[in-house]
Amino acid sequence: MLLCIDCGNTNTVFSIWDGTRFLCTLRTSTEHQRTADQYYVWLSTLMAHHGVPMAITEAIISSTVPRVVFNLRVLCNRYFDCRPRVVGKPDCALPVAPRVDQGTTVGPDRLVNTVAGFDRYGGDLIIVDFGTATTFDVVDADGAYIGGAIAPGVNLSLEALHMAAAALPHVDVTKPQSAIGTNTVACMQSGVYWGYVGLVEGIVRQIRIERERVMRVVATGGLATLFDQGTEVFDAVEDDLTMHGLVLINRYNNTLESA
Repeated sequence: MLLCIDCGNTNTVFSIWDGTRFLCTLRTSTEHQRTADQYYVWLSTLMAHHGVPMAITEAIISSTVPRVVFNLRVLCNRYFDCRPRVVGKPDCALPVAPRVDQGTTVGPDRLVNTVAGFDRYGGDLIIVDFGTATTFDVVDADGAYIGGAIAPGVNLSLEALHMAAAALPHVDVTKPQSAIGTNTVACMQSGVYWGYVGLVEGIVRQIRIERERVMRVVATGGLATLFDQGTEVFDAVEDDLTMHGLVLINRYNNTLESA
C-alpha cells in the first residue's frame, strides 16, 4: 500500500492508497516540532480505528514546509521500512517538466495538482487551489506547468483584517445572504466572499485573454465547494486532486525504475 502525504502550511493530510482506491484520509495540523514517533502513534491509532492494516510498502511526500520533511522521512524509514519519494527532489521525476524562469522553484503542491489535473481533464487548464494561499496553476496542452498566480488565502485575509483593525472581530467564511451587510460581521463576510469571487473570476479572465484559447477551470482545496456556490467560472470541483497527483507521480517513478 502507498502512503501519500500532503503537507501544507496549515494542515498535513495522510491518505492510504491500496492500488485501486483510498482506504482512508486523515488530517492533522502542520507542526514542525512533531517527531516521527508522534506521527506514528497518531497515524497508527487512526488507521486501526478505520480498520486499515499497517501494510504500507511505499510513501510519497509533497510538502510546502521544508522543516517537516525530515521527520516525515524518518516516519517512513523507521516504521514502514521504505524510503519516501519527495516531490520536487531530483530523484522524484515528473511526467512533464515545468516550463518556468530558470532558477525558479515551483511549490510541490502546484506540481502535483498539475499532474492530477492533466490526467483528469487534459491540458489548457487552470487549477484554482483554495489553501493557505489561493493559487492559480496554468497547465499547458502537453501537461506542463507553465506558471500562474498566487493570492493571499481567504482565512489569511480575514486574519490580517482582524489583526490590523482592532474593532473588527473574527468571522467565519460563509456565503452571505446579501452583498449589502447590515452589521459588521455581515459586511466582513460579504467583502471577503464576494471579493474572492471577483478575484478568482478576474484572474481567470486575464489568463484566458493572455492564452488566447479556451481554458477549463478546476477548483480544489477546502473552500472550493463554498466558492463554487457564488460563481459559474468552475467547470469542476475536486476534493482529492492532490492525492490523486501523488499516486500518479509515484506510479510514474515506479515505471521508470522498472524499465
